[in-house]
Amino acid sequence: MNKSDIQSLVSFPIILAIAAGLAYGGSIGGVIAFARLPLFAFCVIIAFVIQWLAFIPSYIFKTEKFFDITGSITYATVIIIAVVLGPAISLRSILLMVLVLIWTSRLGIFLLRRILKAGDDKRFDEIKQSFSRLLGAWTLQGLWVSFTLAAALAAITIEQPDTYSAYDLAGLILGILVWILGFAFEAIADYQKNKFRSVPENKGKFINTGLWSISRHPNYFGEITIWIGIAIIALPSLVTWRFVTLISPVFVILLLTAISGVPLLEKRADKKWGGQEDYEEYKKNTPVLIPKLRFKK
Repeated sequence: MNKSDIQSLVSFPIILAIAAGLAYGGSIGGVIAFARLPLFAFCVIIAFVIQWLAFIPSYIFKTEKFFDITGSITYATVIIIAVVLGPAISLRSILLMVLVLIWTSRLGIFLLRRILKAGDDKRFDEIKQSFSRLLGAWTLQGLWVSFTLAAALAAITIEQPDTYSAYDLAGLILGILVWILGFAFEAIADYQKNKFRSVPENKGKFINTGLWSISRHPNYFGEITIWIGIAIIALPSLVTWRFVTLISPVFVILLLTAISGVPLLEKRADKKWGGQEDYEEYKKNTPVLIPKLRFKK
């Protein structure tokens, strides 16, 4: 057993402990699902169970092809369960469910098409050969789903008022607008990059047009903005310990900017194009994440 396998085994109980803490904080004041188990906690359990069931064929056949689509299915399953088993359906709960379903459906289909076209995901070349590391990856996805959905689940699994105050309505409107901005950025950026790569002449080149001309990772900016919008919609209904679920957008930011998103892609890009004059100029003048608007004189 190598060092990476040992680290995966050690991290497993840590991930579960973090998930348990989230489940406890998000469950306070919420409705009960089964056998005195809070609905919020039940949703977190479901998120992990789906990953572990998917892990079995993934390890047997040494494949990661359905990893991303499983994540999308998990988002959809968990949010629907929360609404169906939750208290009386409210405008906020329906809105949160619809927005999450739109986002996860588009992204899931996009990622599935990408992996089928590419044939494999280079991130899993070594991971899928190890039982502990692959299990760790699937388990981490369960935590990812739980954290990103936390604010939405907290709002859905608590009793909602029959009428909405001006504060509630302002939160709904502002959250929707922020979500739309994020969704547009992510969807358009993915489309532009996919179209760029489909042109034979662009093989081996980096994209620096469209939204990619004002941000080196506009799709990640969109992703972060989407979950900030979801948190804004959920905020007016959060009380006491449920405010801990506002860690949702913070988690997405940390994940994409410090762990698995930007750092990995920046390192890969520097290795591939580093030293090229046009690429170095692009890096110098284009922000890593937050778009920089340019106005022509």
